[in-house]
Amino acid sequence: MSNEHVPDPAAPATPAGAATPPAPALWRRALAEGLGTALLVAVVVGSGIMAQQLSSDVGLQLLQNSLATFFGLTVLILLFQQVSGSHFNPAVTLVERIVGGMDRTGDAAAYIGAQIVGGLAGAVLANAMFSAPTTWSTTDRATSATVLAEVVATAGLVLVILALVRTGRAAIVAPAVGAYIGAAYWFTSSTSFANPAVTIGRMITDTFAGIAPASVLPYIGAQLIGAALAVVIASALFPRTASPTA
Repeated sequence: MSNEHVPDPAAPATPAGAATPPAPALWRRALAEGLGTALLVAVVVGSGIMAQQLSSDVGLQLLQNSLATFFGLTVLILLFQQVSGSHFNPAVTLVERIVGGMDRTGDAAAYIGAQIVGGLAGAVLANAMFSAPTTWSTTDRATSATVLAEVVATAGLVLVILALVRTGRAAIVAPAVGAYIGAAYWFTSSTSFANPAVTIGRMITDTFAGIAPASVLPYIGAQLIGAALAVVIASALFPRTASPTA
């Protein structure tokens, strides 16, 4: 794995010779991660519930759910990226810690804790907005096919982020990530959870977006494998950090 420093996708380009502005306080960054993950899960779960109410066609429901997630995720990344980098995903945070984009393990732990709490809070919020009970999901999703799909979905997501950052195109991470997840709803059999915090949050809603607790650990294991695979591929294809484009 590459150990070179990967700049935070949120960071604006710094003119030559100018001092790098200090990062926001950890509590602010953790708060941004918690809020961003909560709103992301609320978008995913809430749009799934609305889709069920609007249509009985499963294909149309998935289309509505994926479009809302694409737009919602893109906006949330743009909203919080200057504070925390808009990870909203423990797999992304772990990769940033491993490849050098995050210098302290304590910061990564704070991010991941906030993301998990935010994911659960977002599911509770979505349930409340639609008067749905907050309860364990009964939707078993883990099969050999869907677990493989989670490896693929997460590897693609992390590779998109690393590739854009390392080639100086961090400014388009938000729409690229939103577009990738929107597409991965359709080309993966798991509908692309690709995020341990979102997976955990979705286990407490017995609605269109829910996942049974028994399926959570296989999904998270697959997501972590996919993230590690993306790091290996990125190290081979994009071994050096490019200077940001003007």
